[in-house]
Amino acid sequence: MGTEKNYEDFAVDDGKKEIITQTISLGIWFVFILFLSGNWFWIGGWIFALWFIGLMLARNIYLRRKDPELLKERSMKPGTGNQKKWDKYLMYLISAVFVTWFLIMPLDAVRFAWTTNFPVWLNAVGGILLIISFFFSYRAFTDNTFLSPLVRIQSERKQQVVSTGVYGFVRHPLYLGDVLFFIGTPLFLGSKYGLILGVVMFFLIAVRIVGEEKMMLEDLEGYADYKNKVKSRLIPFLW
Repeated sequence: MGTEKNYEDFAVDDGKKEIITQTISLGIWFVFILFLSGNWFWIGGWIFALWFIGLMLARNIYLRRKDPELLKERSMKPGTGNQKKWDKYLMYLISAVFVTWFLIMPLDAVRFAWTTNFPVWLNAVGGILLIISFFFSYRAFTDNTFLSPLVRIQSERKQQVVSTGVYGFVRHPLYLGDVLFFIGTPLFLGSKYGLILGVVMFFLIAVRIVGEEKMMLEDLEGYADYKNKVKSRLIPFLW
């Protein structure tokens, strides 16, 4: 009993250390974003930083406590497992656009002010989209233990179709949260170039959805029935 207790204490301490490390890493990233903006008192940047850090920590804390198998799955690198080859290259493209999107917004909205006279009501719309994004991004993790970052069938985990929770609303709620994130952030921060790249991210996600669904229709039992039950891939009543 004593050995088991010591091991549990060690695991908890190790988990806490990793959460602290992740928090510091995210903090350093956003210090760099504020540095790019040239304004350490950029209120929008601070609000967005706290929002993003909160989402990442909420996800990670949930996975560590409730679903360590999904946490392990989420740590898989591109090209591992039985990931579709096309998805590996698409992920690299998405990552490149993501980094560009992330870096250009502070340059556009603050340092060089390429975007001027951005309507305040659009900033408010962006904030609302980020709140909704948080909900779908978090709930997708809690509702689907098979939420892999790779397009692959998890046969070793006996993957099944998930149709409850937010998966009863749209077939790809995490991608919905991502799209709201990529559109809502530049609206909130006031960056037209960030918005343009956000739209590009939307289309890249749409391409991935089409490929992912083709795979699941071919290889995942019950997905065809789920597709007939939940009509919307991403945007309710539209697509």
